[in-house]
Amino acid sequence: MNTAPSLTGEQVNNTPKNNLRAEVKDLSFFYGGTIQALNNINLPIADRKITSLIGPSGCGKSTLLRCFNRMHDLYPGNMYQGEIRLYPENENLIEIDPGIVRLRVGMVFQKPNPFPKSIFENVAAGLRVRGINNKAILNDSVEHALKGAALWNEVKDRLHSSAYGLSGGQQQRLCIARALAPEPEILLLDEPTSALDPIATAKIEDLLTELHNEVTIVIVTHNMQQAARISDFTAYMHMGDLVEFGETQDLFTNPKQQRTNDYITGRFG
Repeated sequence: MNTAPSLTGEQVNNTPKNNLRAEVKDLSFFYGGTIQALNNINLPIADRKITSLIGPSGCGKSTLLRCFNRMHDLYPGNMYQGEIRLYPENENLIEIDPGIVRLRVGMVFQKPNPFPKSIFENVAAGLRVRGINNKAILNDSVEHALKGAALWNEVKDRLHSSAYGLSGGQQQRLCIARALAPEPEILLLDEPTSALDPIATAKIEDLLTELHNEVTIVIVTHNMQQAARISDFTAYMHMGDLVEFGETQDLFTNPKQQRTNDYITGRFG
């Protein structure tokens, strides 16, 4: 039973619209049209900042993240209520063609998932979907994306080799490069370091810290230390509700809600 409602838009959002890249407004989501997984979520996404979503397993973090690029549309019967506004266009992502949304909102998953193609073709995939086939443009864009993912120097001499020859950490950075190549407005990451060793994890965290100067980032993580290290804002979720949202340092050092305090101090979750 849902006994603690999500924060309202007025409670959550004190950020001026010109500082936002996106805004979740009264968003609910239903699997199969009947199983409610999100309860009237209101969440501002600051432009060119990192926003972390934290909370126990099954709380709705990944469900919310996948609403941003309409991944749920791949399965029949799923249903959205509410809006995800993209600024400055003030467009509702829930109403735009999902294929277009996925070019504007990139996604990196928990486990590296390179295509069974060359390193070059992995990065060029989104560009080709956009209809870009000019060799010079592709070469420049692939190089730019690989540099953005801090991978260029490691792969520049083997661009036409299989992506499967890369290490796990390199594959994840390749997936980030692939998501960056179409120049998305938002980059989503769902537990991007959970399958990586500490060294590869540190490289990904350093990369995200650099990238957020160029692209807005929303990341789901179970690792509260990671959220504290890299994010500007943090949202704590529980049972489909957004319990608390704020600047990361404030949320971790002075949480306003008892449920947030219980989670970050390890009393449950």
